[in-house]
Amino acid sequence: MKSDSEIERDVREELKWDPDLDATDIAVSVKNGVVTLTGFTRSYTDRLEAELAAKRVAGVHAVANDIEVRLPAIDQRPDPDIARDAVAALKSELPISHDRIKIIVKDGWISLEGAVEWQYQKTSAEVRKVKGVKGVTNVIAVKPKVEPSELQRKIMEAFKRNAEVDANRITVEAHGSEVILKGTVRSWIEREEAERVAWSAPGITRVEDRIVVSP
Repeated sequence: MKSDSEIERDVREELKWDPDLDATDIAVSVKNGVVTLTGFTRSYTDRLEAELAAKRVAGVHAVANDIEVRLPAIDQRPDPDIARDAVAALKSELPISHDRIKIIVKDGWISLEGAVEWQYQKTSAEVRKVKGVKGVTNVIAVKPKVEPSELQRKIMEAFKRNAEVDANRITVEAHGSEVILKGTVRSWIEREEAERVAWSAPGITRVEDRIVVSP
């Protein structure tokens, strides 16, 4: 098992290794396998990329992302311009269901409201690459129209098809449109992939991930 200092070293190296990320002003601390990222980035996508990089490191149990987004003056834009481009991006990403989602922009921060049928629609609505965005708050509700009885079977079948997830080490409990994942996985990335697969099932409104990372 890696020590906190070893994890911290590896996270710093992973941040430097990522070619799409400027990690110059990001600080890393680790306690009991929990990584805290502080400092600032020059874009919202860099903030998200830093979090993903930390989660890729073996031995990481969780990540607290406290990075602040400080946009360069050239990237700062008025809220109405951000809102206009966000609406256009949303229509492109979700051509059928975009009208169920409301976008609110304040000081460069996007808030998403409304209701959709699938979790992927809620996730796809996060128009993160719009220029000038400092952050996204997603409170879109998932309101499915499917019977919950097939959820457990569909999720287990999806686990078995997925090359990155060992389905034999994970169990699924379904309660209506909510599921609980239990078991052990080899890495944080595998844990996230299992959760992603569960969220991809039709009709899911909540996933409680109790999977333990045990390399």
